[in-house]
Amino acid sequence: MPRVDATRLVTESQLGLKNCHLPWGLQLSQAQIGLDLTLDDLKLGHQVRGKALYARGLNVAQDLKADRLRATGELDMRGARVGGAMILRRGELRSPSVPRVSVAEYQVLGPRPRGKALYAEGLVVAEGLKADRLRATGEVDMRGARFGGPMSLRGCELRNPSGTAFNASRLVAEAGLALSPAAHPLGSPALHMAPSDPVRSHACIEGSIHLDSAVLGGPLDLDYVQLELGEGQELSLRDVQAPEMVFTPRRPEQGKVVLRNAVIGQLHDRADSWPAPGGLDLRGFTYESLHPRGHFPISRRLQWVAAATPEFVSEPYDRLAASLRAAGDEAEANVVLLAKLRRRRETLPLALKAWEYIQDAALGYGYLPGRAAVWLATLWALGSVWFAKKPPPALNPDEAPHWEPVIYTLDLLLPILNLGQETAWRTSGASQWIALVLVVLGWILATIVTAGAAALIFRRN
Repeated sequence: MPRVDATRLVTESQLGLKNCHLPWGLQLSQAQIGLDLTLDDLKLGHQVRGKALYARGLNVAQDLKADRLRATGELDMRGARVGGAMILRRGELRSPSVPRVSVAEYQVLGPRPRGKALYAEGLVVAEGLKADRLRATGEVDMRGARFGGPMSLRGCELRNPSGTAFNASRLVAEAGLALSPAAHPLGSPALHMAPSDPVRSHACIEGSIHLDSAVLGGPLDLDYVQLELGEGQELSLRDVQAPEMVFTPRRPEQGKVVLRNAVIGQLHDRADSWPAPGGLDLRGFTYESLHPRGHFPISRRLQWVAAATPEFVSEPYDRLAASLRAAGDEAEANVVLLAKLRRRRETLPLALKAWEYIQDAALGYGYLPGRAAVWLATLWALGSVWFAKKPPPALNPDEAPHWEPVIYTLDLLLPILNLGQETAWRTSGASQWIALVLVVLGWILATIVTAGAAALIFRRN
């Protein structure tokens, strides 16, 4: 059959077109199918307008089954409704207007005309999408689609190097979205295998990915997905909402990962999955807890934040510290906040920057209180040694207390306490200058300790 036109078809039973070849495509616009629509092993060509399947407004009461569907031309399913599940496993979709070019060729030849392999804007599916190992050349457009169950695109291969490979902005998926390795042929989940296992079939996406404003009721799974982004292309997750995200793809060499204003519950990630500096945007990104996979020390986590903020922004540091504190890692949270203050310091005028350096050296901005004790002990020891070797004469020998260089030095260093030694002895020459330096340093140290403690209490409250 060269072509089937079932526009506005109404049937209370199922409709099946299996193992057919329709070189001029299939029209099911506004059709109403009472049970299942089965298109397994169907091979479709396209019409003059480039559409292999024109099913705009299609209504299927139960499942839409299209395993191993092969189509050269656009599948137009805008506004279609499926009462059960949508099944596209091992399908091969190709927009005729997308040339066969790789990312490397794209960099040399520049942008080429692009088309849509699947145009399913506004699609509504009561259950889930099963599209494991789907291969599509051209844009897969699911903007505003709604799925009542999980979306499985495990092991898929979506390619549109000249533009957007997968566009699911405003997507609603009540049980999450998986762009991860396909299941083992025997049925065992590939996620439990080693990364080098030869039976794994990794998902691969060549071109931009847009999931802006998507709302997911389950995890967003990007485990070991191969991201092939060209210059100026993005994995855009702006304003995404999901209770969990697995971000463990292979690190993209080019392009950008944007998580601006995304809201995630649990973030599972690997240190070597995030892009290099300049390729990451975390402004407004909110997450509740971190669950690193593999070695991800706090030093690497700080590099992660720095890579996402070429210009200083405090919010990513505050978010990271809050997550660590909620997990009970108070020490690491303080390391993050200290790094934030040190980076902020570089944006200040010279005079303020000098005072900030003093606060950091003396007390670590209040996050390293042990430094104050070290400074006090050092000055105390040095002063005690000096005055033990060069004791000053008494102002009034008859009333002077017993000479104690250790207590005398401590009396100089502590600006509030009066131990009765400082005013009983008369210094001169070098000893007078050393005594003056100890008094000044004591006041500076007391001021910094007081300011640091107050700032620390203020930050925690």
